[in-house]
Amino acid sequence: MKFNNVVIHSFGYDLSETEFTSAAIEQRLSPIYEKLKLPEGRLELMTGISARRQWAPGTKPSDLSTAAARACLKNSQIKAEEIDLLVHASVCRDFLEPATASVVHANLGLSPKAMIFDLSNACLGVINAIVVAGNMIESGQIKTALIVSGENGGPLLESTINELLTNPSIDRKNIKKYIANLTIGSAATAFLITHKDLSLDSPRVLGGAVMTDSSANHLCRGDGNTHSLVMETDSEELLKYGIALGKDTWMLAKNNLSWTNSDVDFVLTHQVGSAHEKLSLESLELDKTNTFRTYPFLGNTGSSALPITLMMANEKGLIKKGDNVALLGIGSGLSSIMLGVQW
Repeated sequence: MKFNNVVIHSFGYDLSETEFTSAAIEQRLSPIYEKLKLPEGRLELMTGISARRQWAPGTKPSDLSTAAARACLKNSQIKAEEIDLLVHASVCRDFLEPATASVVHANLGLSPKAMIFDLSNACLGVINAIVVAGNMIESGQIKTALIVSGENGGPLLESTINELLTNPSIDRKNIKKYIANLTIGSAATAFLITHKDLSLDSPRVLGGAVMTDSSANHLCRGDGNTHSLVMETDSEELLKYGIALGKDTWMLAKNNLSWTNSDVDFVLTHQVGSAHEKLSLESLELDKTNTFRTYPFLGNTGSSALPITLMMANEKGLIKKGDNVALLGIGSGLSSIMLGVQW
């Protein structure tokens, strides 16, 4: 996968001011912690996550995506009516039908000529959408693409806490499949991807690689409706399969980009937690490369996790002009996309 004409024109994000700390979650779960004799502080110790954000109950993913898109457009010279493609790429959606992108399109007042659709691929959705939009730009079909994600982990957190407090069969063994749910946070992000002719000085998406290991599709599954998701995860096996897939994808990406590890100035992984980050970077031999992390204070924000980490790293001035940035994306299923960006 190689791109010659694709740039990240602008980006924006939105966060709730409300924090839900790991300590507060454990306080809510104190009856089951006492029953199973689990030590306080276990959640943060296992994951490296001290807090995550929460939106007000009833907040819709389209509201979040719209806010992030407005922040993105505010940072851009491109007008809303000039958007050729809108992709809503988060795990969270307003409903199964119609596409949540239709609500965001209406909220933003985009052109009736703009193509819209939802793209769903777990935590990899936004990175997937960049690839889809990049190919459409390369082919000449479009010039501009707005990619949005509005993740609301609140309903999953609440349904998980309720399950753990009311299900009498919960024990020290089967509680493990719910731990990943307690790491989920909330965030909204938006990227404006354009042809380089519209912004010659913007970061260039160089290309990368994609790989899939669908034999692992049973290791993390969510079910229910958009306001009360239930999810079960075999975290240990998912980590094992994910590390192997990530390593293969990175090897292919380096080949496609004609990169070696020494060409990488800055690397960002999907923000799952401390164990995933450590093992991912070690397996790719990028553990000495500059990085940034948001999971300690935002948790795992799904398809917005890698994007908002890139945006915050840029805000802090950690990425310099000309840096080669490796974006290492992965989502349950399993799918992995690794992209190279020249800042």
